[in-house]
Amino acid sequence: MNTQSGAMSSSSPGPKEIPAAPPPLTLTPTRPMYWSIRRELWENRSIYIAPLIIAGVVLIGFLIATIGRAIVIVDSAEKAAVLAERTHFAAGLMVAAAFVVGAFYCLDALHGERRDRSILFWKSLPVSDLTTVLSKASIPLVILPAITFVIVVATQLIMLLLSSAALMLNGLSAATPTQPPLVQQPLILLYSLVVIALWHAPIYGWLLLVSSWARRTVFLWAVLPLVAVSILEKVAFNTSYFPSMIGRRLAGFRTEAFALGAHGTIDSVSQLTPGNFLSTPGLWIGLAFAAAFLAAAVRMRRYREPI
Repeated sequence: MNTQSGAMSSSSPGPKEIPAAPPPLTLTPTRPMYWSIRRELWENRSIYIAPLIIAGVVLIGFLIATIGRAIVIVDSAEKAAVLAERTHFAAGLMVAAAFVVGAFYCLDALHGERRDRSILFWKSLPVSDLTTVLSKASIPLVILPAITFVIVVATQLIMLLLSSAALMLNGLSAATPTQPPLVQQPLILLYSLVVIALWHAPIYGWLLLVSSWARRTVFLWAVLPLVAVSILEKVAFNTSYFPSMIGRRLAGFRTEAFALGAHGTIDSVSQLTPGNFLSTPGLWIGLAFAAAFLAAAVRMRRYREPI
């Protein structure tokens, strides 16, 4: 019996092995940022639709006004100058439109999710407030300039083809010497967009901070304090340093980042002055204020309740 029981115990199967649990899913630091930016693009289609609409309007205006005027003009040099002038105006208009889109986006970026109470859902996800705010700040600072660059280059290329066709139909050379060389135009545009984004960073940071704090009328809360300080300074000290500072923050990058021509034009990469721009104290002071505004917006989002 002992022999049989020993044989049976030796032949009985041992305990079943439990397979090891799969390792927990870990997110790399870049994945939440990537999907947060994708979410902003999904929810805010005006980020790329508005520049496309402006580009379409510019092309229609170019067809009606510029080519029509160029056909009427007899002198070839004047005809080429007309075509080049419209190209510069189109680029400036689309860059200005990108700034307006970025400003209104920032005003609604953190306020909108509190207004529709979607902040409760987004806070339930494993995405920190810092990642959320930085993803929203990257829209006007990185994404919009990149979209604007692609749209402006494509629009200028179409305008160049149309103007060349108009000149050739009139028996004139398609070359337009008044324009920067074709290779230099994208470089000037890319440099300009980077300069503008860095210079306007404190503006976007301030708008995001107001968006994270205000319960309603975000635009008024963003503008009225600036107006109030300007009026108070004028009444109390009869000076206007604060409004001058605001105006310089809006357009002061031109004198710091470019060596402008006689008529304020930029015709060559030799007019770009990145060294002077990077050594400007106003740039780094503005970036410091932008960082402070974004840090305050992160803290505000952490404790702010839905409206």
